[in-house]
Amino acid sequence: MPPSQGERVEHPTAGQLGGTMSGLEGIALTGEDRAILALESAAVVGHTCKVVLVGPGAPTAERLRGSVLERLASVPALTRRLGGTAERPVWVDDERFDVAAHVVAADVDPCDEESMRVEVARLFSERLDRSRPLWRIDVLRLASDGAVLVWRIHHALADGTTAMRFADAVLWDGVPGASAAAPRPHPAYDESGRRLRLAAFLRHELTLGHNRSPFDGTIGAERDIAFAGAPLQALHDAAHRLAGATVNDAVLTAVAGGLRAWIRDHHGHAGKLRVKVPVSLHHAGVDDEGNRDSFFTVELPLDEPDPVARLAAIRAATAARKADHEAETLDLLMHDLARVSPQLEHLVRRLEASPRAFALNVSNVPGPRTTVAVLGVPVEAVYSIAEIGKRHALRVAVVSVAGRLHFGLCSDPAIVGGIDLLAAGVEAEATAMVAAAA
Repeated sequence: MPPSQGERVEHPTAGQLGGTMSGLEGIALTGEDRAILALESAAVVGHTCKVVLVGPGAPTAERLRGSVLERLASVPALTRRLGGTAERPVWVDDERFDVAAHVVAADVDPCDEESMRVEVARLFSERLDRSRPLWRIDVLRLASDGAVLVWRIHHALADGTTAMRFADAVLWDGVPGASAAAPRPHPAYDESGRRLRLAAFLRHELTLGHNRSPFDGTIGAERDIAFAGAPLQALHDAAHRLAGATVNDAVLTAVAGGLRAWIRDHHGHAGKLRVKVPVSLHHAGVDDEGNRDSFFTVELPLDEPDPVARLAAIRAATAARKADHEAETLDLLMHDLARVSPQLEHLVRRLEASPRAFALNVSNVPGPRTTVAVLGVPVEAVYSIAEIGKRHALRVAVVSVAGRLHFGLCSDPAIVGGIDLLAAGVEAEATAMVAAAA
C-alpha cells in the first residue's frame, strides 16, 4: 500500500544503508531458510507476525518510518530481497529499497479490540511482496488513541529469536537491559552417546500416533487469531513450587488447559495430544540472523483433570527430552542426512511433518526483559502470530515481554473455530497453577 499524500520519505540506497554485497552475487540461503521458503503455497503465506500494542500518543506511520529508516544500517538483512534462481536462491541488496513500502498506514478506521483482531487476521493472510525485502509494518490506529504495529517478517528471513533481535535493533527505544535475553547455552553434547540418543530420538520423534489430530485438515487461506496473557514471574514461581518445573513447562501446561477446554467443547473427549516444541540453537554474536532452531515433541495429558498433575507429567516429559538432547540430535541428524542422502532427509522431514507425528506447534521466545517504548510511547503488549502448516490448522506462539507472557493463537477457522474459548482456557489454566501454588 503506498503512503498517503505528503508522507513519502526520501531514502538512501541499500548500499548507503550498510549493504556489503558486491554486485548480484548475494548471500546464499541456508538449508533451513530454503526449506522454509519452499513451504509457502496457495494456503500458507510463510511469514511470522509481531503484533505490538503501543499506548496513547503512539507515533504515526510517517514518524515511525523515519525512525526505522535511521536505524536500518545496523540490520542490513532488512534491506535485502530474494535473488538468484529457484535452485539457488540468494539474498541481494535491494538497490531500489523504499522504506515507504515497508512502513505503511493501514487504510482502516480507528479500531476497537474486536475489529483490530479481524484486521490483524486479514493482514496476516496477505502475502509479502517477493520483489522487495520480505517484511512490512502496518500501523493500525486504535479508538483509544493508541496504535497496533502489525510487523510481518517472512520466516525464511528470520525465526522467532531473530525477529526479536530485529525489533531491538530498529523498533524499541534504546533502554539498557531491555533487549531480549540471549539464548541459554545448551548442555554439553557428549558425542560418545550419540548412537543411543539417536535411537531414543527415532523412537520418540518419528513414531506416528494412531489417532487423528483434531486439527488435521486441508487448510485454506483464511485465518482467525486470538490472544491470551499470564504473569511471567508468578507462573515461574508456581511451576517451581508445584513440580520443580520451568516456566516453559508452565507455558505448555497453560496451552494444555486451553486445548482441553476447546476439545471437550467441540469433540466431547480430550485424550493425549502430542505437540511440537521448537528449540533455538542460535549462538549469540555468531548466528544472530536467519533460522537456527530444532525441536522435540512432548505429549500433553489432556485426559488428566488436575492442572498440577498435568504440570508434573509435562515436566517429566520435557526433562527426558532435554536429557536425551533430542533437539540437538535432530539437528545433527538432518545435517548428516543432507550431506549423505538428500532423499532420506526428505523422507524424514515428511515423517516429522505428519499430523500423526504432532498435532500443533507451540513456540516460546524470550522478548524484552523490561518495559520498552516506541518513540517515547510505552509498549503495552507484544504478541507473536505464527503461520499454521499443512494439515496443522492451529498454532500457538508465546513471547515474554516485561514480566508478562503473551500467547498468540492462529487457526484456520473452517477447521478450528471458536479459538476464543481456547485462549480463555489458557488464561484459566495459568490462574489455576498460580492459585494452587499459593
